[in-house]
Amino acid sequence: MTEKERVILVGVETQKNQTEFFDSMKELESLTETAQGEVVDTLTQKRQQFDGKTIIGAGKLTELKNLVEAHEADLVVFNQELSPRQGQYLTESLGIKVIDRIQLILDIFALRARSKEGKLQVELAQLNYLLPRLTGQGQAMSRLGAGIGTRGPGETKLESDRRHIRETISQIKRELKKVAKQREASRKTRQDSPVFKIGLLGYTNAGKSSILNLLTETNTYEENELFATLDPLTKKWRFPKGFEVTVTDTVGFIQDLPTQLIEAFQSTLEESRYMDLLLHVVDASSQNRQQQEETVLKLLKDLEIDNIPRLVVYNKADQVTDHFVPTLFPNCFISAKSSKGKDILTREVQKQMLEILEPYEMNVPASDGQLLARLQKETLVVKDTFNDQDETYEIKGFVKSTSSLLPQEEEF
Repeated sequence: MTEKERVILVGVETQKNQTEFFDSMKELESLTETAQGEVVDTLTQKRQQFDGKTIIGAGKLTELKNLVEAHEADLVVFNQELSPRQGQYLTESLGIKVIDRIQLILDIFALRARSKEGKLQVELAQLNYLLPRLTGQGQAMSRLGAGIGTRGPGETKLESDRRHIRETISQIKRELKKVAKQREASRKTRQDSPVFKIGLLGYTNAGKSSILNLLTETNTYEENELFATLDPLTKKWRFPKGFEVTVTDTVGFIQDLPTQLIEAFQSTLEESRYMDLLLHVVDASSQNRQQQEETVLKLLKDLEIDNIPRLVVYNKADQVTDHFVPTLFPNCFISAKSSKGKDILTREVQKQMLEILEPYEMNVPASDGQLLARLQKETLVVKDTFNDQDETYEIKGFVKSTSSLLPQEEEF
């Protein structure tokens, strides 16, 4: 087993960030652990504003040097974004790797990417971020070795000249355009499809993958880690009476998500644009729940998908100790670890579907087994009564307006 890198975290509390500072530092620790690092110490400071040269000032820099020596640290992670000059100065002063929160998140995405598109998008985001930070970094990276902050493109590419990096960026963009065309074609097919589509989204580690597993009975990766899911994953969910829908799990949102990643993962997050219903999964046990909700709502607005019908799923009910008071509506309160949670969620999703789908009534001969099977599979049947006299089924249910099962209006 590879030995974990020993990491010191650094954060500066100012008047601008004081409300979320504590939670942000806690999240930085979780991010570091997800990136397979071991936090050995944390240095925090209160200042009116960040120091232009070192973020923390000369006195604290000396204190940080002593901590690095005392703990034999391999890496320092700043909670604030470092300018190219600040990063270079701090690396030279401390003699070890220094990265910021953004580079740490990019690194985790490099670890998590599985599909070709995911890997290309991560590499593009990393190269765009690192391009202005290449001055003087080549020697430092050769000396400091690999590990957190150097995954993805790799040392060789980062040590190359700017022209080579720019050429690589152009090549990745060309490849992504090809992949985007393929994705657009399959998305168009899905859009025209009568299948009802549900999208899972929410703050990272809220339990989206657990809910996907609960509903679809698949074995999706669901560790207690940030960004456990990166590439979108779609599975079928069959309701008790046979109605089949798709459920898509997406990448988790996070506070101060690097703008490079919002742009790079636009096509991934755009999957949510074509959903009929979004399940906004919230960790009900999180002390920072409200801020996490606000982060997701803001990103939904930025992505212009805040108009899609939404059900808030307050998850991890089994970990809530106090009386729970929801803040977003409509909602349900469940634990993805229990079968009761599945029953509650199924019932609430059905309620939302009744408002989204078109109602229909149809009499189907008992002999037309094929049509009966299609109605069970492609529509949400709420009533099926057998009539002995004419041997027909009176079916009442709800269906997507694009379904071929609905009688088409005649044109005049």
